[in-house]
Amino acid sequence: MTHVDAKGAARMVDVAGKEITVRSAVAAGRVRTTAAVLDLLAGAGVPKGDALGVARLAGIMAAKRTPELIPLCHPIAVHGVTVDLSLATDGVEITATVRTADRTGVEMEALTCVATAGLALIDMIKAVDPAASIEQVRVLRKEGGKTGLWVRDDTPEPSPATVVPNTGTPRAHVVVASTRAATGVYADTGGPLLADGLRAMGCEVTGVTVVPDGEPVRQALLAALADRPDAIVTTGGTGISPTDRTPEVTRALVDYEVTGIADAVRAAGATPLAALSRGIAGVAGRTLVVNLPGSTGGIRDGLAVLAKVLPHAVEQLRGADHATQPGPAAGLGSNP
Repeated sequence: MTHVDAKGAARMVDVAGKEITVRSAVAAGRVRTTAAVLDLLAGAGVPKGDALGVARLAGIMAAKRTPELIPLCHPIAVHGVTVDLSLATDGVEITATVRTADRTGVEMEALTCVATAGLALIDMIKAVDPAASIEQVRVLRKEGGKTGLWVRDDTPEPSPATVVPNTGTPRAHVVVASTRAATGVYADTGGPLLADGLRAMGCEVTGVTVVPDGEPVRQALLAALADRPDAIVTTGGTGISPTDRTPEVTRALVDYEVTGIADAVRAAGATPLAALSRGIAGVAGRTLVVNLPGSTGGIRDGLAVLAKVLPHAVEQLRGADHATQPGPAAGLGSNP
C-alpha cells in the first residue's frame, strides 16, 4: 500500500516526479427515497426549495475541497466538475465527472462529490422522508496517468484490442434523450426520423431507445454498446440547458473523440442556432458514437453529414484499408 511507509505509518505519497497528464474520473451513487418525494421533485418541489439544484452545487463545492476532508488526498487543481441528478423509480441517481490536468487522479474528488450531493439532497428532503438513504457510491471509470483507462467490471466497455470486428450489414442503434418524450408529454418523432435515415444508408437499425436526459442516457449507451453495433447515434440533450448532459455522458464512455464529425454536423446547420449544439463524436471499442441535436432540422443536417462519412468510418473500424473513399455512391452494405 503506497500510503503506508516502511514502519507502517500513514503518509502522503510523493507525486512530484509524476508526469502532468489530463485525468478524469466518473463516480455514481443513488439516494433511495419515497414516491412522494419523487413526485415533489418532479413537480412543485420540496418545502425547502430547489433540492436537486442545491445537491448539484454541494457536490461541486465538495469536489473542490476534497483534500480538506480526506487526510492523505493531494491538493490538486480541479478543472471541471459536472453533477447529473436524475429521477428513477425508487430514488435519485447521481453521477459526477471530475477532470484535471495534474500528477494524480481525481477518483476521490468524484466520490466525495457524489456522497456530498447525496447528503445535501437528504437534507433537503428529510422533512418528507426521514428514512432516505445513500447507496452504491462507487467509481465507474477513471482515465489518465500511468495506468491509463480503468472501467468498473459491471459497466463494461469494449476495447479495440479485444473486440472482433463486425461483418455483414452494418448495425446501428438510436438513443433519444428527451425527458418529455420519455415521460409521455409528447410522442417522439426524432427517433423514427433518425432510424429511417440510417436505414436509407444501408444500416440495420437494432432499436430506438427513448430515455430522459442525464444518467438514463449513460445506461442506454452502455446497454447499446454491450450489443456491439457499428454505430450508435443519439439525438437530444446537446444544447446549453442545465439538463442537457448527453455530451458529458458520451465523453465518459468513448475511448477517443472524432472531433471532425461533430464540427461538420454543426457546420451543416441551416440556422445560427446550430452553434449552440455541444454534441461530440467518438469511438468506444469498434463502435462509432455520434451525438446529434434533438430538433428535426438538426437530425436531418446530421444525417446529411453521416451519409458522407459513416460508410468509410465503419470500414475503418472493421479494420479495412483506406482505399475506399466516401462519395455519393458509397453504400454501407456494400462491403460485408
